Amino acid sequence: MPETIKGSRILTVARLFFLLVVIPLLLISSLIAFSIVHFGGMSKSGTVSALDQKSQSEIQMRAVDLGQNIADFLRERQKDALIATIIPATASAYKEFLATKTSALWVKTDEGIVKEQLPLYLEMSFIDRSGREVIKIQDGKPVPGTALVDVSDPAGTTYKNEDYFLKARSLDKGQVYVSHVTGWYVNKAEYEQGKRFKGIIRMATPLFDKQGFIGVVSLTLDARHLARYTDNIVPTEPEYVIKADASTGNYAYMVDSRGFVIAHPLDYHITGLYPDGTPVPAVNPVNYDEMKKRGEEVINLITIDGIDPALPEIAREALQGKPGIKTYTFEGHTKMVAYAPIPFYTEGYPKPAGFGFVALGVDVEKFNEQAKLASEKIEKEGQVWLATIVIILFGAMVILFSIAAILAKGINRSIASEVPPEAQRPPQYDDED
Repeated sequence: MPETIKGSRILTVARLFFLLVVIPLLLISSLIAFSIVHFGGMSKSGTVSALDQKSQSEIQMRAVDLGQNIADFLRERQKDALIATIIPATASAYKEFLATKTSALWVKTDEGIVKEQLPLYLEMSFIDRSGREVIKIQDGKPVPGTALVDVSDPAGTTYKNEDYFLKARSLDKGQVYVSHVTGWYVNKAEYEQGKRFKGIIRMATPLFDKQGFIGVVSLTLDARHLARYTDNIVPTEPEYVIKADASTGNYAYMVDSRGFVIAHPLDYHITGLYPDGTPVPAVNPVNYDEMKKRGEEVINLITIDGIDPALPEIAREALQGKPGIKTYTFEGHTKMVAYAPIPFYTEGYPKPAGFGFVALGVDVEKFNEQAKLASEKIEKEGQVWLATIVIILFGAMVILFSIAAILAKGINRSIASEVPPEAQRPPQYDDED
C-alpha cells in the first residue's frame, strides 16, 4: 500500500476519534472545572453572608423557639407533679412512676462521653401535713424511715434553705410550686479539675381529701435535663454538640427570673450555694476583683452593670417578655446576643418575666475569623480539585491518542488484508487503447 494512502487512513481515523471522543471529553472536563470554580466562589462568599444572616435573623428565631421549647418542657414536668397526686402513696407506686420518666443526656463515663437515657427526677416524696417525709424514693431506691426528715423547717432540707413544703402548702388544688435552680456551687478551680454543677428544681403540689389538706407530693427534677437545651447547641450551627466551647464566644446560656445564670458552658458562672446553704454572691463592680480572685464568678445579669453595661439592658428587655437582638462592643470584642423569654408562668414565676430567658451569644471577631478559615479551606479544596482534573485530563488525552493510533493502525491492517494487492495497484490504461 502506498505510504500516502496509509497515512491518509490513519489521519482520518485519528480525526474521527478526536471529534467523537476527545472533544466531548474536553467539553465535559471544562464544564466540571467551571462548576468547581463557580460553586467554590459562591461557597466562599456564602460562607460569610449566610452565617451573617444567621447572626441577624436565624439566631434570633432560634432563641425564640428555644425559649418556647423550654417552657413546654417545664409544663410537662408540671403535669407530672399533678399526675403524682393521683398515684397511690406507696413506695412501689412511686418507684414505678419514676422509672417511666427518663430523657436522653450526654454523660461522661469510663468509656468516654456517651448518650444515655437517665431519670428526669432524682427524688419523689410524700410529705405529711406536718412537713414530715413519709415516703421518699431517691436515685430509684426507697429511703429508710430512719433517714426521712422534717422539711417544714428549711434548715432541715437537703440544701439547708429550701421552702418548697411551705410554698406548696399554701397553694390551691391543681397548682404546682416550681423552685428556682438550687445546688452546691462549683468554683473555677473545682470546674477546671473536672467537677460539674449538679442542680435541681423542686416541683411540689398539695394533696387534699374530704377533710382538707393532707400533705404535699414533691418531685426533684435533675437540672441537667433543663440545661441541655442550651448546653448542647452552638448558635451558628444546626447540629447539636456535647457541650459548647465558651472560649469561642459562640454559645448559649439560660437566665432565671431573678437575673441569675442557671445554665452556662462555664459552670462557675451558675448560681449556687455554699456548704452552709447560703448563696454565693454574684459579681458586681464592688466585689468583682475579690470574687474573681477566689474563683467565685456567679453572674447575675441585672447586678453586673458596670462590668458589662449591655447585659443588664438585655436582661431588662428579656424579663419584660420581649425577644430581641443586640450588638455591642466589650473589651475590644464585638458581641452579638439574641435573647428570648421562657414563657412559663406560675405563682412563683409571674408575667411578664415568667421562668426567665435564653441568650445566644456570638463573638463577631472570632466568628469572622472562623468564616475566613472556612472560605480559605474551600478555596484550597477547589484548587486541589482543579489540579486533579488537569492531571486526569492530560493522562486521559495521552491514553486516548495512543488508543487512536493503535486503532488506526489496526483498521489499516484489516483493510490491507481484505483488499487484493492488484486492487491497491490498479492497471494503467492508455487512452488510445
